[in-house]
Amino acid sequence: MSAPSSDPSAPPRVVRSACPLDCPDACELAVTSADGRLLEVDAWPGASNGLTQGFICGKVRRIRRHLESPERLTRALLRRGPKGSGEFEPVPLATALDAVERGLRQAIERGGPEALLPICYGGSNGILTQDAADALFFRRLGAARLLRTLCAAPTGRALQAFSGRMPGVAYPDYPEARLIVLWGANPSASSIHLVPFIQAARERGARLVVIDPRRTALAKQADLHLALRPGTDLPLALAISGWLFAEGRADRGFLAAHTRGAEAFERLARSWTPARAAAECGLEAAQIEACAELYADSRPAVLRIGWGQERSRSGGYATLAMLALPAVAGHFGVRGGGYTGSQSGAFKRELDALVADPDRPRRTVNLNQVGRELLWPSGRPIYAAFVYNGNPLATLPQQNLVRRGLEREDLFTVVHDAVLTDTARYADVVLPATTFLEHREVNRSYGWLALFDIQPALPAPGDCLSNPALFGELARRFGLLSGPDELDEARLLERAFARRPEGARAARERLEREGSLPAQVGERPVPFVDVFPGHADRKLDLWPAELELESGLPLYHYQADPGSPLYPLALISPARADLISSTFGQLLRGPVPVHLSPADAAARGLAEGQPVRIFNQLGEVHAPLHIDPDLRPGVAALSKGLWLRSTLNGQTSNALCPDTLTDLGGGACFNDARVEIAALGAGSGERAPRAQPEPR
Repeated sequence: MSAPSSDPSAPPRVVRSACPLDCPDACELAVTSADGRLLEVDAWPGASNGLTQGFICGKVRRIRRHLESPERLTRALLRRGPKGSGEFEPVPLATALDAVERGLRQAIERGGPEALLPICYGGSNGILTQDAADALFFRRLGAARLLRTLCAAPTGRALQAFSGRMPGVAYPDYPEARLIVLWGANPSASSIHLVPFIQAARERGARLVVIDPRRTALAKQADLHLALRPGTDLPLALAISGWLFAEGRADRGFLAAHTRGAEAFERLARSWTPARAAAECGLEAAQIEACAELYADSRPAVLRIGWGQERSRSGGYATLAMLALPAVAGHFGVRGGGYTGSQSGAFKRELDALVADPDRPRRTVNLNQVGRELLWPSGRPIYAAFVYNGNPLATLPQQNLVRRGLEREDLFTVVHDAVLTDTARYADVVLPATTFLEHREVNRSYGWLALFDIQPALPAPGDCLSNPALFGELARRFGLLSGPDELDEARLLERAFARRPEGARAARERLEREGSLPAQVGERPVPFVDVFPGHADRKLDLWPAELELESGLPLYHYQADPGSPLYPLALISPARADLISSTFGQLLRGPVPVHLSPADAAARGLAEGQPVRIFNQLGEVHAPLHIDPDLRPGVAALSKGLWLRSTLNGQTSNALCPDTLTDLGGGACFNDARVEIAALGAGSGERAPRAQPEPR
């Protein structure tokens, strides 16, 4: 494909692309540009994956605002003011790279290679811009290893232990289901292309159950909405299985033939009666029984497992108990029956690592505890931080610890990003990055069983570098490359596709020719017909003993609500429809409100629009109040991914979140935040500036 043109006389150019941002949908895009400037982004007509369905989300449709925002970076910057001030001087790219090389070498001389910590996540990156040139550079350098467990780690560990990452029900098979259960997921905000399939199923008579502390748009349409207390998903899932066993509705034939550990699981599940679970979940026992009966009677039934339930101390075991439900009820083996989690595991069996270097044992740092590691290291001090593919100040727990760590004058910090994020304001060197519209990428979807080719649709502006270009240059400067073509794009892709049956080169050529490449298992496999558990015996494991050893906790151990009389409200941070994590956060205008139920607002004497303080022992956030009748009592909600400018005092919900870890996978416990809310200031009639509404 020809390079993007910057010729003002050239006609508009349309490039077939796809979206790699952290969303399951992986939309195929038509990107129109002229004179090197973006004109329009829309759905690619006749998208091969059948999922884009002719429409894309508003945030990507309006991505031109992101590319042309005042925060867009096109020049390298060196810090000239105090950390956090945002005072920088533009410099030539070569000067900035010299400063990066010098700063990293000094940190290594001072504390060894493990004094360098890469800080990244990578949910919005494909196989060329995450764990490719960057992994080669940091592994060969011997830098500290980051455990990227911010999201999906507990769920991923549960999926691996339970099914060996067996692919789940594909979205286009949802219309075959007679019951759809949405648990820990809000597709209206974070996976909009699932919604039409749910609507098609409803038109064919399917029932809908939504399990969420909020009455979301789909919950308002549901036949049953269980507004449970945050962090109580585990007892609810066990109680539904317990009811199935107690009422003789368990599929014992399936359990005997296709699972192991069913007897031990049954004993535990039966101990969680609907009445016992209801007391923990803040529900009525009759609601749990109604849900269990509907799940038993509706065939086939599909359970959409999201990531909301994993964001608490019992989140991993909660996911494991949810995964057991279709096995206990016998919903597998038919189209539209079973569960859907992340589908990315399907590619682990066919995609080889792009970097052959083994990830040797070295110092490890959990991403969720970066703040404490920067301040009170468990090993030697960290003297250099390299931030890319992320905005840790806006996204990590214990925000105030992260901020204090970034303020260290003896910490050399590099940030590589497309925009001047909150984190970048604390950098010593800022390197401008390309967006996915400006570099080559191959995206592995986690909602659809396909790979997508992303060709550059726009020229890279100014001095912007892609991840492969940046880390390839740093690897060259540090003498870490085995040859000049080691990171050649074609070589990397052929290495990645080495296990494809058609051959690596043929797979790469087909991807580039057709724009997408289906997974080897197909795009609509039926569990227990076309695909089976990845364990050696091809069985589901309801009692995976290795998890007990890993976690140090008994299997399915429930850790009760961490609240206290001082901080009685559970603070959750749901996704917004106009953000992808913190991406596009600079585009929000005005403060974002905290949501509180009418009962909780009345009990505190608070009024709509009033500025309030949300606080606990970790920090304090000031925001306007929105009284939300769709939120259950005892819960407050403040959107995730906010930049510091979106509150009244420059702190967000993450300032109130502990950096404790989940039971499985070392994940983040965002939903374990417990807070109190009170009026801000003495004036009871005081009003905040106009708040930014939250899309529903």
